[in-house]
Amino acid sequence: MRSPMRIRAILALPVVLVAVTATPQATASDPGVAALQVGLHSRGLYSGPIDGITGPATQHAIRKLQAHARITVDGVVGPRTRRALGRFARHRLGQRALRLGIAGWDVASLQFQLAEHGFPSGTFDGIFGNHIAAAVRRFQLYAGLKTDGVAGPATLAALRGPPPAIPLPLAWPLATHALSSPFGSRDERWHGGIDIAAPLGTPVYSARSGEVVWAGWRGDYGLLVAVAHGHGERSMYAHLSRIDVRVGVWIGEGVRVGLSGATGDATGPHLHFEVRVRGAAVDPLRALP
Repeated sequence: MRSPMRIRAILALPVVLVAVTATPQATASDPGVAALQVGLHSRGLYSGPIDGITGPATQHAIRKLQAHARITVDGVVGPRTRRALGRFARHRLGQRALRLGIAGWDVASLQFQLAEHGFPSGTFDGIFGNHIAAAVRRFQLYAGLKTDGVAGPATLAALRGPPPAIPLPLAWPLATHALSSPFGSRDERWHGGIDIAAPLGTPVYSARSGEVVWAGWRGDYGLLVAVAHGHGERSMYAHLSRIDVRVGVWIGEGVRVGLSGATGDATGPHLHFEVRVRGAAVDPLRALP
């Protein structure tokens, strides 16, 4: 996961401003910008990734919205531009408790913050459905809060803290380090691990010693091996073509857990490598040499 500085000041202002200039694109992601991208996407004005970064595509979409609304085309998301987004932009994050059935800018901001903290909830759409409620409960459990699935002041305050870190070093699970898809925002969703390119049948190795706690089919992951390493940390090896370990066995670092494949929701052979800390998905690159 990136370690960006959050531009939280814009969320504290009465009006969120997204400046459009000719300066180089910022690399910091912001939940307010992600919410803006969701609103622009819902109107067919933006087709880029929901990444919270005000890049050229987002800037262009803001101008298109302003032109369609026949207001000043200045690239600044002020009151009139927000009104052009309709009911979606009525509430900024923190103005109300978020629960099932609510939709809008604040829900989209919440979705993005949950994903950054390791609890993605599916497509970024600004609609508080069952997937978001489940993600909120998982985050509340992680943060030691009441698990009611409602994002109130305590939950939102906890989300302003830093994302979890990986407490233990890891080894690469493949001999190759060819990253084909990083951790983080990908189109309208959040990628909770890294994809490492590998031909079908490439040996996959445990990134650290631990106990095998899953070895079998698991939905979109296909054939999956999960290893618990202590400290609430687990490594997960997905889309395998073959599994070479069984549940309950303690294995050392570098032990072969299976072979790369394309089982489950995969378009071609590769390894999806995921690391979770107390249930939160964390960028494995933070712990890899």
